[in-house]
Amino acid sequence: MSSENKRPEEPAGSGPEQLALIRETVRKAKVPKAKPRTWRGAALAKELPVARVVVNKGLLHLDQYFDYAVPEELDAEAQPGVRVRVRFGAGGHRVREGRREGGGLVDGFLIERRAETDYGGALAALAYVVSPEPVLSPQMLALARAVADRYAGSLADVLQLAIPPRNGRAESKPSPEPLPAPEPPDAGTWQRYGRGPAFLESLAEGGAPRAVWTALPGPHWPDELARAVAATLASGRGALVVAPDGRRAARVDAALTALLGDGRHALLTAESGPERRYRQWLAVRRGSVRAVVGTRAAMFAPVRDLGLVAVWDDGDSSHSDENAPFPHVREVLELRATHEGCGFLLGGVSCTVEAAQLVESGWALPLAAGRDRVRAAAPLVRTVGDTDLARDEAARAARLPSLAWQAIRDGLRTGPVLVQVPRRGYVPRLACERCRAPARCGHCAGPLQAPDEQALTCGWCGRHTAGWHCPECGGARLRARVVGARRTAEELGRVFPAVPVRTSGRDHVLDSVPGRPALVVSTPGAEPVAEDGYAAAVLLDGWAMLGRPDLRAGEEALRRWLDAASLVRAQSAGGVVVVVAEPTLRPVQALVRWDPVGHAQRELAERAELGFPPVSRMAAVTGGAEAVASFLADTELPGESEVLGPVALPVTPPGRPRRPGDPPPGERWQRALIRVPPGSGASLATALRSAQASRLTRGTEPPVRIRVDPPDIG
Repeated sequence: MSSENKRPEEPAGSGPEQLALIRETVRKAKVPKAKPRTWRGAALAKELPVARVVVNKGLLHLDQYFDYAVPEELDAEAQPGVRVRVRFGAGGHRVREGRREGGGLVDGFLIERRAETDYGGALAALAYVVSPEPVLSPQMLALARAVADRYAGSLADVLQLAIPPRNGRAESKPSPEPLPAPEPPDAGTWQRYGRGPAFLESLAEGGAPRAVWTALPGPHWPDELARAVAATLASGRGALVVAPDGRRAARVDAALTALLGDGRHALLTAESGPERRYRQWLAVRRGSVRAVVGTRAAMFAPVRDLGLVAVWDDGDSSHSDENAPFPHVREVLELRATHEGCGFLLGGVSCTVEAAQLVESGWALPLAAGRDRVRAAAPLVRTVGDTDLARDEAARAARLPSLAWQAIRDGLRTGPVLVQVPRRGYVPRLACERCRAPARCGHCAGPLQAPDEQALTCGWCGRHTAGWHCPECGGARLRARVVGARRTAEELGRVFPAVPVRTSGRDHVLDSVPGRPALVVSTPGAEPVAEDGYAAAVLLDGWAMLGRPDLRAGEEALRRWLDAASLVRAQSAGGVVVVVAEPTLRPVQALVRWDPVGHAQRELAERAELGFPPVSRMAAVTGGAEAVASFLADTELPGESEVLGPVALPVTPPGRPRRPGDPPPGERWQRALIRVPPGSGASLATALRSAQASRLTRGTEPPVRIRVDPPDIG
């Protein structure tokens, strides 16, 4: 096994030892030695009169602990983990370089009580304790610190993501008594996977297996996740499952209720509402509930005696938080599995490159079914390429190839038919007109683009390319496909006038559809579940997905196709999938063979050769041209760092809603990518964090935005 494919950030030592080390490091972090002083004013608490507090200021130059005096009247309530209010900047704590950050009341968390302070001045007192409920445990503090360090962020920002806002009415209600541990479940459909029963048995016996699970197509994966949770609960430990959206979390929730009954797990999603969600969160923290199913924010759920963390469909962009410091669910759960010594399950119908790297490095084992099982569960997949479209009169007349038209007509005889159409806004990258190979920069292998029909320019390093020739076939002509799918539903309605047409997309997403014949037009990720499965599916405009200017274009297209095709009946039951894309392309072949693992392994090998993530680590620095240039000049990067760019980002048109990371309307921002080899990710994050903190301390530098492991580097 090559060393460059090993996960460079794997903490050394066992989980408990690593947790103890992190807690001791956090306890001593950034607290200067100074002459102890006492608080002047009212009476102090007789024992441990000093409270160490992390204030809710997400600025890197304030990412430290501050000492406050504990008044006698707050002695009983001011316990580690509670929310407090403190006077910040009023002289009662150390202020870096003598600068005060205002004197208003701010929120914070009490980290620990101490007998003395290392601060050299007089301490201000805690203003009051917001609630005696201890919401921040030592384990959660250690995890938050590790996440902040990995993503070059602040502890306060991570705690904002980890701990939900307080709801007094929910806090005042008692949580139910915990139920006894259930009996271990039978393997159920886990029997279809070679190591599946052994995985459940290990969890039930208190083990901590780590697996990358490639689920078979069909409706069984929620029940299989539920059985993994039930096996963990049988061992007397807790379990956590994170799904990309509320619809899929609800399916796991229903499966757990059917398997174990009510009262054994909590559902943490935004749809629950703030009061109910906080009440459920408190039940988990108090130990009344030992299992959690939820969406992204649930990755920090305070499950006691954690025995299993699981993430479903880690390639979904919803798993990447759009709030600083932008953590990803997969990486956070990896940290939890390592620090708390629990089991880890990464599942999905598809397989990401990061999942393949976990298996390649030996950190996790593969959990998949044999090829005979795959063939029995998967639908028949057929392709329509460019050559077929050129000869197809029906495709030119109605944008629907004859093969797809036939599949729809036959499928409507027995049930609903799914038609997947790419979203508006998918802008394809350039590719060779002859062999369709992506056009890449000869310097950094970034994607080539032609802004405003000018000369070819790299989207990563900004270099111009003249006289481009395809390294695969020698062709010199490029192509870019235009997405023409906005009127797909209307066109299908005209082709099949007697069939009801239902749509599911951004504005209105359907959870499910009945098993009656109907056309269901959906954007990727919004496909509803059909009763007894779809009779057929047509995946239109494949080039619009494969041609996106993104490193993950092929991986993402295959993931979207597999998610849709997994809703179709098995081939033995007549299920057929037609994909409109060039059949010779790697993702299309992986779909035809139903081989997501093989595709991810080949992608990983190619990225290792070219120095792409996740084999290398990357960070994006975004801001105005002057700000990006001065930040790069101020940053002491690791020795083997490579700076790509800066390159100009598209200007956000006035009136268009801003997406995360977009510049303000009318402003032209630049982005630089910093790439480091395996093993240097932690050093890169430390360097970026230090440089950003120094700039914030000076207070005169223009701001920049830092994102470690950006999801889109196209």
